Amino acid sequence: MTQTAGDTAPRPSFLTEAKDAVAPRATLLVIGVIALQLLFIASYVGALHDPKPKDVPFGVVAPQAVAQRTVTRLEGIKGEPLDPRTVSDAAAAREQILNREIDGALIIDPRGAKDTLLVASGGGTVLATTLEKLVTTLEATEQRTVRTVDVARASTHDFDGLSSFYLVVGWCVGGYLCASILAISAGARPATLRRATIRLLVMALVAIVGGLGGAVIVGPILGALPGPVCAFWGLGALITFAVGAATLGLQGLFGVVGIGLAILLVVIAGNPSAGGAFPLPMLPPFWKAIGPALPPGAGTWSARSIAYFKGNDMTGSLLVLSAWAVVGSAVTLLAAAFRTGPRTSTPAGATAAESS
Repeated sequence: MTQTAGDTAPRPSFLTEAKDAVAPRATLLVIGVIALQLLFIASYVGALHDPKPKDVPFGVVAPQAVAQRTVTRLEGIKGEPLDPRTVSDAAAAREQILNREIDGALIIDPRGAKDTLLVASGGGTVLATTLEKLVTTLEATEQRTVRTVDVARASTHDFDGLSSFYLVVGWCVGGYLCASILAISAGARPATLRRATIRLLVMALVAIVGGLGGAVIVGPILGALPGPVCAFWGLGALITFAVGAATLGLQGLFGVVGIGLAILLVVIAGNPSAGGAFPLPMLPPFWKAIGPALPPGAGTWSARSIAYFKGNDMTGSLLVLSAWAVVGSAVTLLAAAFRTGPRTSTPAGATAAESS
């Protein structure tokens, strides 16, 4: 059976089919995904490929003349790994470590050749181990030995002190994924102020449930982290809501691109700079600077404070998380209000989509 000319239509060119298959908007989004992919690689590898201690707050306890001489010697170490300062006595050194003012301290025995190094593996076992190696090597050059005392020991079920970090990452993931689903389910930009308010309320409910769930998992269920469940619950709710509100705000301003911006801030910039795998003093300057201002970094610091440092030195981190929550909520509501504009009468034939 033969085909006549009338039975066939001209076959579209490859370029025409490509335009139909991948719309211009989709092309831009794909380019954005590639950019995020490369930024992810650059951020994680850049932050974590060569960790070195730099200006680690470090105390020295010794008689005045010996202490000053030791501080000078520590300041002269190549690469400036330590930021040494004199501390009045061993009790003060312990207190400063527990208050998270310093990360370690060397207590020199003027009557013998064996000194004591105080560390806190709860703040990051990698940093504690690095300080031990550094001080042991330095002491050996002076024909002295050192014993290490861990004044805030990480849980035996908290390998490398990573449980706090992964707990916070989970709360952050829940925040931006939930916010993304809430927005995309009815359009990336909230159409009305009421819808934006409802989304924030739902986000708050999710934060409360997710915060409690995370606290129970790492505490009573797995025993990974010590510390009161209620404190972790409150922290988890704040982190989840802060990230979710910020994501809703970005989506309100930029539409679906806001999801990418949330990933850029929280995942690409926030996770490697959080001080999770390597504590802040071991990160390069850029990541060390931005980490405390982003939710993963503020959250990880707070979680470790709850678990190992009696809740000390959390005010700054909690203020950072609160700022993300408040600003994110405000932007979400303002974006919806400006987009909706003054309320006008709706024609009788208005569609449900327009009034939703």
